[in-house]
Amino acid sequence: MENKRIDDAWQVLRIQGEFIKGFDQLSQLGPCISVFGSARTKEDNPYYKTAVELSELIVKNGYGVITGGGPGIMEAGNLGAVRQNGDSVGLQIQLPFETHPNKYINHLVDCRYFFTRKVFFLKYSQAFVACPGGFGTFDELFETMTLIQTGHMRKVPIVLVGKDYWTGLVDWIKAVVLKKESNISEKDLDLFKVVDTAEEAMEYMLDKLDSSDTNF
Repeated sequence: MENKRIDDAWQVLRIQGEFIKGFDQLSQLGPCISVFGSARTKEDNPYYKTAVELSELIVKNGYGVITGGGPGIMEAGNLGAVRQNGDSVGLQIQLPFETHPNKYINHLVDCRYFFTRKVFFLKYSQAFVACPGGFGTFDELFETMTLIQTGHMRKVPIVLVGKDYWTGLVDWIKAVVLKKESNISEKDLDLFKVVDTAEEAMEYMLDKLDSSDTNF
């Protein structure tokens, strides 16, 4: 029991240290937009190309790009940012299929814990982009929406890129979660917008970010 208490105490210190180091690194950056998406998306995938294009637009409009630092959509996001000489942030966490950060990162933050990594995303992003992805992308997306829905986070633009990918999920949310089971409110559907192109995504985010109405 005593050894467990000591281990727990050291874990608290490691968590504290990770927060301090990450906050120190990220607080030096300007405004950023997070780009989520699958690590398994290949370079020839249209969604990879869209993520590159969108990240270029993000930098052109005065924002840096934050990703999870791995391959796939994350790599595409960082690639688009460095092509425009912008801040390209990678919040890296060690995973079996992500052994090292992608090569397009100019601000690397190493994360031991998923929850500290998500705090960094949420604290330092002015908007969020969800490209097609798996469980990790869903986790990041739904936690962001949950925090906004419950008033534990400021309202920020959330855009889902790829109507073919996201429409089935959104239709289920509307038909079952909202209408059949009443587990969300109608206004919760306004927390996000589904688009197809990088231009649409950027236009939506800029419109909301430029709005003086923080509740849009």
